[in-house]
Amino acid sequence: MASFDRAVLIFNPQSSGNAAEKAQELRDELSSRLPELLVELVATEHAGHARELARDAAANGRPLIISVSGDGGYNEVVDGAMRSGNASAVCAVLAAGNANDHRRTTRERPLAEAIVIGKVARLDLLQLTIDGESSYAHSYIGLGLTPEVAVDLAKSGKGSLRELAATVRAFAQFRPFEIERPDRTRERFDSIIFANIDQMAKVATLSEDGGRPDDGAFEVVTMRHTAKWKLLGAALRACTRGLGPQPSATEYVFTTIKAMPIQIDGEVLDLDAGAQVRIDIAPKALRTLL
Repeated sequence: MASFDRAVLIFNPQSSGNAAEKAQELRDELSSRLPELLVELVATEHAGHARELARDAAANGRPLIISVSGDGGYNEVVDGAMRSGNASAVCAVLAAGNANDHRRTTRERPLAEAIVIGKVARLDLLQLTIDGESSYAHSYIGLGLTPEVAVDLAKSGKGSLRELAATVRAFAQFRPFEIERPDRTRERFDSIIFANIDQMAKVATLSEDGGRPDDGAFEVVTMRHTAKWKLLGAALRACTRGLGPQPSATEYVFTTIKAMPIQIDGEVLDLDAGAQVRIDIAPKALRTLL
């Protein structure tokens, strides 16, 4: 138990993924297998609350902060822990969301087993800086079609038929976007994904022979503006045989031309026109359990 001195389980009691029940089950199992470990259940009360709770929980000692959630909830927990400045904090996720991309692609064993073993791994994070304000992402940052679909999903609700309808609707209504690079050139895209893992949205394979979350770089998966049938073909290819090898980078800088959404680990934010955006890799920044 040298890795952490307590465990804090953060969950949304209104989660459609039975987060409260899963959090209770994990606490019961840990109480049986590690009776000396203090385990606390903490429920969120509003959007963004998990970030505040994680920051406070990580403020001192050697805490293990577990997000019982999907990718969006885990994003808040990771970002909150990073904001605490405590390099001894450990974060982990118990999947209780929709896609659960991060847990699905990094999992090596059941979480309870990983906690009992107590072996801490280090993974990279994406550091997103918008007009000088920084935050962190554990899996990916998306521009263009990806956040457009996410916005429609949020409006439509979850469920396979609703998800399919939202995806088709967003694809039909989607328009390309422009960004300006540091050399003042403008580029037009349908989609850009900065990926720290090689899969997203449960079925799409973004990168082949890359996308490792501990390799000190992120993959830049770009789709320049093209005919929609070609864009659809690329999406189908991602869901079947994958998009193949993708270029990697440690930084990517641009300025928005118009206001647009950006997706961060499943959560969507709005970028203002003229926003200065920078994405960096934060090597081995996340202490976690796999």
